[in-house]
Amino acid sequence: MRNKWLLIMAFFLAGTAMAQKSPEEFLGYKMGDRFTPHHRVVAYFEHLAATLPNVKLVYYGETYEHRPLFVAIVSSPENMANLENIRLDNLKRTGMVEGSPATQVAINWMQYNVHGNEAVATEAAMTTFWQVADPKNAQSKEWLKNQVLIIDPCANPDGKDRYTMWYNQKQNSIMQPDPQSMEHAEPWPGGRPNHYLLDLNRDWAWQTQQETQQRLALYHQWMPHLFVDYHEQGINEPFYFAPAAQPLHEQLSAFQHEFQDIYGKNTAKHFDQNGWLYFTKERFDLLYPSYGDTYPMYNGAIGMTIEKGGSGRAGVGMLNALGDTVTLKERIAHQHTAGISAVEVTALNAARLTDEFAKYFQSNRSNPRGKYKSFVIKGDQKPERLKALLALLDKNHIQYGYAKAASGLKGLDYNTGKTATFAATDKDIVLNAYQAKSVLTQVLFEPEAKLQDSITYDITSWALPYAYGLQAYALETRLDAGKKFEKPAFTPNQVNGTPVAYLAPWHATQHAKFLAALLQAKVRVRYAEKAFTINGKNYPSGTLIIHRNGNQYVPDFDKKVTDIANKFEISLESTVSAYVEKGKDFGSPEVRPITAPKVALLSGAGVSSLNFGEIWYFFEQELKYPLTVLDAGSLGGADLSKYQVLIVPSSWGGSLSDNNLKKVMEWVRAGGRIIAFENAMNAFADKEGFDLSRYDTEEEKKAAEKTEKDIQNVERLEPYQDRERMGIATTAAGAVYQVKIDPTHPLGFGLGDKFYTLKNNGSRFAYLDKGVNVGIIPDAEAYRFGYIGNKLKPKMPKSMTFGVENHGRGQVIYFSDNPIFRAFWENGKLLVANAVFLVGQ
Repeated sequence: MRNKWLLIMAFFLAGTAMAQKSPEEFLGYKMGDRFTPHHRVVAYFEHLAATLPNVKLVYYGETYEHRPLFVAIVSSPENMANLENIRLDNLKRTGMVEGSPATQVAINWMQYNVHGNEAVATEAAMTTFWQVADPKNAQSKEWLKNQVLIIDPCANPDGKDRYTMWYNQKQNSIMQPDPQSMEHAEPWPGGRPNHYLLDLNRDWAWQTQQETQQRLALYHQWMPHLFVDYHEQGINEPFYFAPAAQPLHEQLSAFQHEFQDIYGKNTAKHFDQNGWLYFTKERFDLLYPSYGDTYPMYNGAIGMTIEKGGSGRAGVGMLNALGDTVTLKERIAHQHTAGISAVEVTALNAARLTDEFAKYFQSNRSNPRGKYKSFVIKGDQKPERLKALLALLDKNHIQYGYAKAASGLKGLDYNTGKTATFAATDKDIVLNAYQAKSVLTQVLFEPEAKLQDSITYDITSWALPYAYGLQAYALETRLDAGKKFEKPAFTPNQVNGTPVAYLAPWHATQHAKFLAALLQAKVRVRYAEKAFTINGKNYPSGTLIIHRNGNQYVPDFDKKVTDIANKFEISLESTVSAYVEKGKDFGSPEVRPITAPKVALLSGAGVSSLNFGEIWYFFEQELKYPLTVLDAGSLGGADLSKYQVLIVPSSWGGSLSDNNLKKVMEWVRAGGRIIAFENAMNAFADKEGFDLSRYDTEEEKKAAEKTEKDIQNVERLEPYQDRERMGIATTAAGAVYQVKIDPTHPLGFGLGDKFYTLKNNGSRFAYLDKGVNVGIIPDAEAYRFGYIGNKLKPKMPKSMTFGVENHGRGQVIYFSDNPIFRAFWENGKLLVANAVFLVGQ
């Protein structure tokens, strides 16, 4: 009898162990008591997948810090058994897979915690997924009959754990809502971005980051109908949900507008029942293509942003401006309700979602709505730049091919910003809007988005030909490819004899990567300060010269150089003599040796974490070149003699104090180079001993101040509610300018005589008097596209964008605009490489 009882108990315990648990039962605490570390979130979803037959986990990658990325999928048992057919049927609706769909199941994808310190999202994700997956929930069983729910509980695990670990250490055991308490003062750099401190919610289209690349690969396997992205905003804002604010991109379909309203009204109903405050149609627009709501929109889905008041400051509870305590439990409940509303409206509108999705793609493939129907990228230009752009198109599943030779074509010339007549050759690349990715293609190449409202949440111009420094045309007519694109085969370099030197080009990021690899391999490299001709071929300034002299110590020198070149697919030229026909011989003082610089990057309080991250990422993940990170607060005690280059990201005052600036300038005069980005230039501007100034003369300064005072006098009488609109008159939001480059200076090598800068700040600097104005905005005609305020725009002519000022044996290099904005402004990366490797050598 005793053995029988033990057997019954064993079966009971085994059944209990296999029972599905709610988040609270599994984690051992009430939701909202604390923030859950990512590894426990993973464990909970693995528990549900192990105990529920209709739940499936798909691991789609890992972060830079090696945390897993995954989605959880739930639907009815019937749908889960037919999941692969449902997925393929949906791709058939887009035209990305041939055939006609036999199923009609809506795909609802909800993403949480793309901003790591907006950490309520992951807690809400567990709560929402459990309610929908709970086998005891009869309502959810009905919802899942005609939809597949995909939940990504944490799109940014590195940022989330950076925040969670910090907060759990600082959290008071008794809730302390006082905003001055330490737990409400998150330290630099905060948990919002990923490991490299880039904003993953602005990386969708550009796919610079590992997390984005892996997520988008999975996204394109599903192409959901609904995509809901969960965020937090300031604690004094209650709750935001769709419909979105203007500007709304003109390419959005009528149904995409309508469904945002359908969701908004349904969610409002639930919030009204609970007496919760909310707002819609404000602040969060649908324009910039690289957000978690706009990118799905431009791919046929209904993309929506959800924003709950709280964010990283709020912790488990904090007082708002009204003196009310906003708790983590409240924030979870609100986001959970918004999520359940999305599941509900998907179930109620599943058939229409799938039908309209199919109609969207059919209409766009056959009759695209945008102004420009085709785009031609000239194929006779820098091949490495073109290759980089095509790689981005591939990531976004945008189709392209080789053009047919044709003359008399008419289109907008990106270089001039005006309509021009041109001829296409069979080497040119053509892509048009008559394809599945019709809208995304037009949006990424449109010179300027049409604005219904100049108050926008982000940049207003991002055209890829400018970002990649490529000559291109936008046509209002259809132009089909003549033949399918085939990647040109790279012919590997071979060791052939013993040349005196190898010659490599310098006009693309790929060449900077090649140089960085050579320097890391202890190979000595030189660059030509002036153009030269050898063996009947012309070589421009900046050409890399890898001479045998000085490399005798390198084992298997020829093989090492050619192997590195082959890795980066760089075609080398070689010569058996250093004697040139024109220009300077290779032994000339004007053929400069490149000493591998030791680089330091300033970080910490006062430094823009995003700009810091862009630079850090560029060095570590693209150049694969080491740098030392110095904290601004400890700069006074740092031994700067160990470094040749100090990079100061955009910063707000404190990163270079007067004492630190004095120390840094002593180091510069001894031969150091400082590279100052954007606001970091304020540490030098209008100060004694520096050439950098906002005005050319004292008279110009007084005139500008008088004009500004006159404007302020007028504005004092403007209506209060117009002040936000007046405020943007002195700002820029992604305005593209053609910068005139001095191609004879090392900072300008490889760029040609022009560079397209993306202006995102209101700074303006006069031409340097004693320094070198390497990049300037000479006149008003340099403006191309994008929003710039009507008070700022007239000031931009005759201004310096990129410059170099000599101090003793060193240099201060100025970047008034960020040349590597969000890591996607590709052509600017060469400018940074010039500053690091060529200037001052």
